[in-house]
Amino acid sequence: MQELDDISLLKQYAEQESEEVFAALVSRHINKVYSVARRHTHNPAQAEEITQAVFVILAKRINRLGKRVILSGWLYQTARLASLTFLKSEIRRARREQEARMQSILNEPADETWAQIAPLLDSAMGSLNETDRQAVVLRFFDGKSMREVGVALGASEDTAKKRVSRAVDKLRVFFARHGVHSTTAIIAQSISANSVQVAPAALAKSVTAIALAKGATASSSTLTLFKGALKVMAWTKAKTAIVTGVAILLAAGTTTMIVKQKVSSEQRATYESIFKHPDSDSMGPLQACPPVLIIRPTQYPNTSSGIWTPGGRVVYVNADLTDLIAWAYNFDPVREIVPGDMSPGGYDYLNTMPKPTDALHTAITKQLGLTAQPETRSTDVLLLKVWDPDKLNALRTRGKPFACYGTGHGETQFRYFTNAPLSLLTQQIVEGYFRKPCIDDTGEKGNYDFSIQWDEPKGLAGQSRWDALQPVIEQRLNSLGLELVHTNMPMQMLVVNKAE
Repeated sequence: MQELDDISLLKQYAEQESEEVFAALVSRHINKVYSVARRHTHNPAQAEEITQAVFVILAKRINRLGKRVILSGWLYQTARLASLTFLKSEIRRARREQEARMQSILNEPADETWAQIAPLLDSAMGSLNETDRQAVVLRFFDGKSMREVGVALGASEDTAKKRVSRAVDKLRVFFARHGVHSTTAIIAQSISANSVQVAPAALAKSVTAIALAKGATASSSTLTLFKGALKVMAWTKAKTAIVTGVAILLAAGTTTMIVKQKVSSEQRATYESIFKHPDSDSMGPLQACPPVLIIRPTQYPNTSSGIWTPGGRVVYVNADLTDLIAWAYNFDPVREIVPGDMSPGGYDYLNTMPKPTDALHTAITKQLGLTAQPETRSTDVLLLKVWDPDKLNALRTRGKPFACYGTGHGETQFRYFTNAPLSLLTQQIVEGYFRKPCIDDTGEKGNYDFSIQWDEPKGLAGQSRWDALQPVIEQRLNSLGLELVHTNMPMQMLVVNKAE
């Protein structure tokens, strides 16, 4: 078949419903769709099922796509939303424990940067606006030139370069906020080299057949996924059509102030329902929420959890004030210096504003009376060092795929890493339990397979719990051939002050 652009192929299929035309579209984009699904599920069979559902959606909705649709970006977004739907399904919940033991079937690349950003990539992509996301997909997932990106976006080559550069820098900030620090150049190179894997050879043929049958021959689980994904897509679309009236609710003490817009009792009930269930079940209502920012003293002191949607919307129950400041300034909470008389408190936080970070930043400044700026300060720091090279060398990865997850059964906690850099250990374990900056000073560049297990202290909470756990964590690190050295050194810290 003569090489045609996506728009021409879509038009031709809409007119003729040609199997050859649809097969060409599948062949062109299947690797990208499959790779998105596999990053989410870590399971080839489930990634194939999601891929089938995505192309069934395309076949059913092809006449509804706009004339200027960028199919590559549309398929990426659909694959991402379908994958999120799958993760919420009964199928995923029933198999969760089994899949934790099936990591060995993966074949992810061992690049250190990719190993760190891969679990975060699609959430980071979801935080971008539509045009930025399309630019990144075209440039790094599809390998288009800047001129081709510009043509697809209806812009000049120079404008496309600026758009891609800004988008990658937003990804860098997102990764840094989640403990992964790298440069835009390395991030771009890593995404370009690793984000798309080759789908199984037979998948394109089966996907084409099922999609052309509009899903009639698909399995019941694929049809369930298809219907669920359409609902999520509808929520996402509805979000952009909501009236742009803004409500800002901010609690000062026990008094709630409402600015700019009255909030109906029905809306209040919706907000409260989201706060009561800050988990995957709240994803849909959170996506459909009108623009609102709520910060109030927590009404759920025994809970501490939250979710972020792909578009950057967030609900978090019982968040520390230091966490709110960190999210507003794209900083790590352990690298904050706060006034000695500032109570960390506990806050319920809901943010569905169009620019959530900017809205939170403004609220912290104007309503909570706090400002912050990065400064180099001498501070207490932990250095991760090697004390027994033989023990550490014994943990060098033996070709297992990258994995990083934790489990908890009652009083026992377990963290498991394979093919992972030691920097993940500093970010996810040491800083989390010692609440101090930790620097990987091992000089080790390779990846390792290691696990850490400990029993939670009985009858302790808050600072007493942290104090009891820290020597336990140090002992577990020693068993891996590592040690923590306590020191004081200059570091860039976020210095928080009360506004004048």
